[in-house]
Amino acid sequence: MGHLPHLITDLALILGAAAISTLIFKRLKQPLVLGYIIAGFLVGPYFHFVPTVVDKENVETLAEIGVIFLLFSLGLEFSFKKLIRVGGAASITALVEIVFITVAGFFLGRLMNWSTMDSLFLGGMLASSSTTIILRAFDELGLKTKAFAGIVFGVLIVEDIVVILLMVLLSTVAVTRVFEGSEMLLTILKLIFFLVLWFIGGIFLLPTLLKKAKKIMTEEILLISSLALCLGMVVLATVVGFSAELGAFVMGSIIAETTSAEKIEHLLKPVKDLFGAIFFTSVGMMIDPANMVAYAQPIFYVTLLTLFGKLISTTVGALLSGQPLKQSVQVGMSMAQIGEFAFIVATLGLSLGVTSAFLFPVAVGASAITTFTTPYLIKLSGPLYHWLERVLPARLITRLNKYSSASRNVARTSEWRQFIRSTVINGVLLSIIIIAIIVFSSHYIEPWINKNGDSLTLKIGTCLLALLILSPFLWALAIRSPSDVYKKVMDDSQFRGTFYVVRLIRLALVAFYVGFLLHRFFNLYTGILFTAFTLGLLLIFSKKIQALYDKLEHRFVSNLNAREVETSRLNRTELAPWDAHIVPVVVPVRAACVGQTLNELKWRESIGVNVVMIKREDYQIAVPDREQVIYPNDTLLVLGTDHQIQRLKVLIRAENEPVQQDMDDVALFNYFIAENDPLAGKTIRVSGLRDEARALVVGIERNNDRLLNPESDTVLEANDNLFIVGDPRRIKELLLHTK
Repeated sequence: MGHLPHLITDLALILGAAAISTLIFKRLKQPLVLGYIIAGFLVGPYFHFVPTVVDKENVETLAEIGVIFLLFSLGLEFSFKKLIRVGGAASITALVEIVFITVAGFFLGRLMNWSTMDSLFLGGMLASSSTTIILRAFDELGLKTKAFAGIVFGVLIVEDIVVILLMVLLSTVAVTRVFEGSEMLLTILKLIFFLVLWFIGGIFLLPTLLKKAKKIMTEEILLISSLALCLGMVVLATVVGFSAELGAFVMGSIIAETTSAEKIEHLLKPVKDLFGAIFFTSVGMMIDPANMVAYAQPIFYVTLLTLFGKLISTTVGALLSGQPLKQSVQVGMSMAQIGEFAFIVATLGLSLGVTSAFLFPVAVGASAITTFTTPYLIKLSGPLYHWLERVLPARLITRLNKYSSASRNVARTSEWRQFIRSTVINGVLLSIIIIAIIVFSSHYIEPWINKNGDSLTLKIGTCLLALLILSPFLWALAIRSPSDVYKKVMDDSQFRGTFYVVRLIRLALVAFYVGFLLHRFFNLYTGILFTAFTLGLLLIFSKKIQALYDKLEHRFVSNLNAREVETSRLNRTELAPWDAHIVPVVVPVRAACVGQTLNELKWRESIGVNVVMIKREDYQIAVPDREQVIYPNDTLLVLGTDHQIQRLKVLIRAENEPVQQDMDDVALFNYFIAENDPLAGKTIRVSGLRDEARALVVGIERNNDRLLNPESDTVLEANDNLFIVGDPRRIKELLLHTK
């Protein structure tokens, strides 16, 4: 028998232990991450009752790949538009909480006589909360539709991006050992520069390439291509001086803006789950029980800081953002736990060799305790609010309520502020593109000129080529103004003078960039003459340059909005229930959807189909809820158009023809709400259509508009035309009973 590499036996051991422990933790309704960590401890060097992993070096390499794919997957779920839509309330809440807990974590480490690097990484570990734990708790308690839950989800989004940036800063500080404010500021500016540059370049190129190759892009090619893009950006990020995790996250966030995002996310899930399991198991392998006992006191202190520090800081942040006291308390009580990022940050410190080994048991111990306390804290948010209402002075509560009302009623910004804001944003984006082109020419073109002969003709030709590439961006920075507010500002004589000052500043900025480029090749006086000549050419050929820039901008904006446009098109042309019919679809034994809930599959959101019934063996599940799990050989009664149902079959890789079943008990039912109908003025949830008739409202026709897949809190109005899926007999009985 041939020799079997240690890596294969180690993987068998790791995955076997992970499978058993996660099954147990799933049965106990606990986070699977803790199951992976326990599995790692069992096969690690500190537990001697089962076989131990031998090839630790290769396992650590696989764990690093796991971190990369975890961050790539997180980027696919993230979107810069989503961050913009989070709004001020969640952003302010998150920033207050992150700043407080990071600084408090650092000082706690110093009070415990930890090193500066250990204390810094402790602060970074505490900066994020656990999305997995919070979502699970909200699902179990039925709180996902509450108002405060939206703030919590927004805070989690902001936390994710801030923690990514913290990881970059921590890795930079760990390598350079530089703590000065000026160096940190330069690092942050460098990070922002490359983030914006990568995002602009990625959005400009990537969606177009995916669209061009769509006809020949099979699932296999798409998966390989997306992984290649991920690892390519990882290499680029490390070459520039940032962490591999940042590169993976950035590429994921770029792909998240494309129309292939959902499919790539679906294809990547098995890869992410596999390597993610290896990573979290490798975390457990580093846990030394002796350290857990020895550092029980730090674990206790860190747990207390997490519980009370996050609770208080998040509540204060929500209050500062203008949320009512009750909602602020609910947000604060939901965020008091350590997230999975704590393990990634701790791994980063160890891989760089700058932190102590005890950070792992501290992180794991505090995470385990706060995981178990989260559901109870959320339940206690109501009693805590009522206690605060009794204890706090009535004057303070009144002021808080007034502040909250005033914050929600802030007037819209004026046209002038919109003009300044759009001018600054466009100026920053264009400046980054211009600086990137200039830096590229300085680092690559100038050395090439010096190597191939320092002739004046060669210099002039190179400068003209660089200026030709720069011309549309220079023209946009110098002349172009946002059309939506330009006329309003110019019509207001009060701001007209200031407008020309802004225009003059923009021209001066363009002159500086051109002069900076030319100074690399010519002397001062020649550069000044060349700059004036360039500005004149920009004015003379402004129309042609404008046409070129408009094409570039149109392509960028089209790519940026492609995903939303595609979703809107599907909603408009494919999701109409009045064009749909019910078709049975059999789930193959090896379908990718087997074992997942409808909530995880998100067929309604991504495709537009509604699963109105599941027929399983000898019983039926009418109008299944979002937590219903799909099993092999289930017959799904799906409402949708022919195209939608075909897309669903492709997605689940149906191998069998649909089995014809008796569907007399499920149909698409139409109901018109008259003026005096009892349903008028009620929400869909209150109407009882789902709970009592086991029916699903899939569409509302109102004033010649069509509302598709309405939410359960949608208010029904007189003259609405409802499209309902369910048993017509039960629906009619309910409607007759309400009358």
